[in-house]
Amino acid sequence: MKLTILGCHSATPKENKHTTSQLLEVKGKFFLIDCGEGTQIQLRKLKIKFSLIQHIFISHLHGDHFYGLIGLISTFRLLGRTTQLNIYGPKGIKEIITLQLKMSNSWTDYSLHFHELSSPNSEKIFEDDTICVSTLPLDHRIYTNGFLFTTKTVKRKINSKATESLNLEPFHYSQLQNGLDIELANGIFKENKELTLNPEPSKKYAYCSDTAYNKKLISLIKGVDLLYHEATFLEKHADLAKKTKHSTALQAAKIANSANVKKLLLGHYSNRYSDKKDFIKEASTVFESILLSEDLKTYSI
Repeated sequence: MKLTILGCHSATPKENKHTTSQLLEVKGKFFLIDCGEGTQIQLRKLKIKFSLIQHIFISHLHGDHFYGLIGLISTFRLLGRTTQLNIYGPKGIKEIITLQLKMSNSWTDYSLHFHELSSPNSEKIFEDDTICVSTLPLDHRIYTNGFLFTTKTVKRKINSKATESLNLEPFHYSQLQNGLDIELANGIFKENKELTLNPEPSKKYAYCSDTAYNKKLISLIKGVDLLYHEATFLEKHADLAKKTKHSTALQAAKIANSANVKKLLLGHYSNRYSDKKDFIKEASTVFESILLSEDLKTYSI
């Protein structure tokens, strides 16, 4: 699991300060999370093959989180895309995108499949053989979701040193990988734990975009490997955070501490702050393992 920050600033883009977008890579599959203005330019810088993006998750319909989407969709068309694109986002996103395509007479030659969200509760919205994605209901000025990405555990690993002298048949390996004990040709039974190694544990990434301090999140993100939590403001502007339903760095750290997450990644900074280290200083008073989002930086999960 690798997370690359395409943009991590709030409100309006500036030179070298891009609005929110992230790219999550899981076993060769790419998931785009939010799509602020200029996202496709950031993808170009990373030399990401656009056709690898099959699923886009939009947290809410504020411009700094989705104004880059129509441009990306149009670029896909110009590049001759033929594979389906799945877009998960709040109810209304289909109307917005299709109206722009209609008025510009720029219908795509590939299928756009919209998965519109409206539930106030957490729900599973995507699953395949490698990952499961669920919503994280947030508290913002409009309907907003974060997303929880959970990788699936793979089959048990064969301990080659323990099996090399046993002359196992192919079906034995299948049984072992599925956690079963086996019977050898001579009638001897071997326990699974003797011949296999534990698979890599499941990994969890929680993306919490624009939200006020929200204790309801804690039970949904317990123990995640990495929590991205917006920190638009510092405590000295807590009144603005309350008014706009955003969070401070300290509030994000309190959520991380209460949820016992392994690492906290802060982002969605207001452009009023010149020194991002102040976010670390504030948050570290209640939580230790903190990272700062940086445009085009990749984090291993």
